[in-house]
Amino acid sequence: MTQIPQLICPAGSLPALKAAVDNGADAVYLGYKNDTNARNFAGLNFDEKAMRDGIHYAQSHGRHVLMAINTFAQSGRVADWHRAIDGASDLGVNAVILADIGLLDYASRHHPQLRLHLSVQGSATSYEAVNFAQREFGVRRAVLPRVLTLAQVENVINNTTVEIEVFGFGSLCVMNEGRCWLSSYATGESPNTVGACSPAKYVKWEKTPGKMSTRLNGILIDRFDDNEPAGYPTLCKGRFEVNGETYYALEEPTSLNVLEILPEIARIGVAAIKVEGRQRSPAYVAQVTKTMRAALNALDGQHYQVKPIWQTDLAKVSEGSQATLGAYSRPWR
Repeated sequence: MTQIPQLICPAGSLPALKAAVDNGADAVYLGYKNDTNARNFAGLNFDEKAMRDGIHYAQSHGRHVLMAINTFAQSGRVADWHRAIDGASDLGVNAVILADIGLLDYASRHHPQLRLHLSVQGSATSYEAVNFAQREFGVRRAVLPRVLTLAQVENVINNTTVEIEVFGFGSLCVMNEGRCWLSSYATGESPNTVGACSPAKYVKWEKTPGKMSTRLNGILIDRFDDNEPAGYPTLCKGRFEVNGETYYALEEPTSLNVLEILPEIARIGVAAIKVEGRQRSPAYVAQVTKTMRAALNALDGQHYQVKPIWQTDLAKVSEGSQATLGAYSRPWR
């Protein structure tokens, strides 16, 4: 029988962590309240007490906790990232998710017992890159970027003994994962360490009769009619005028949703499916976790079929109420 992938769910807060555990996540991923964490949103993430409480709650329910220390250490401040890794080890997390090669080296030398996962922000798109991380630092799992076709994912799996984790639901990224050059150019700050593609202090909403305009550091991203839903403004999902036409030039507001291809994902040997959204609410985490758990459990049967209620429930929390298979399905490749 095909091995069912683990379900890895986001925990941006203690209530979100509990929602993931209670609704069937095999593991949760979380981070500190500082810039060692690529989702360093104001009001989210974990101080030491909440971290201890969350780890105890998850592990006492038989679930794993993965600590994301997935930003790149800043010059002159490397000790802050080293302390984060030391702290994760002391707290007894089940794995640490790292992108920075220097931090992978530090963790492998100072905490050889600590299980290491290569973050999606490490941008490992080939088995050569994955095998390098395994050979040099003992990495046990790699999270692949959301730019590979299913055939390309299978090629990586067939050429490595490292466990492979892929994204299964949530926002997409058209840049080097978590390191958006567009946002950096527009704001002068790196999304890698400020926690958002569009840092809140640069976002401006302008209401005029019949319209709502959104800007990032003065750059017009989109303009919505009163009856249009207006999502949080990010440059890649804005509408721009190109050769006289105005449209989503880079990416439409839509969520990745792999329900249709779950059997193929399991067949090729994917070890884990990740849900994006540490910045989202506990209600989002509960809904997506519950639905994905039901779908993964259905892989046990002989005739897997996507239930309409699954798609309906996920559509309620999908970006722009739209879903896509993203790069996984490229018929022209």
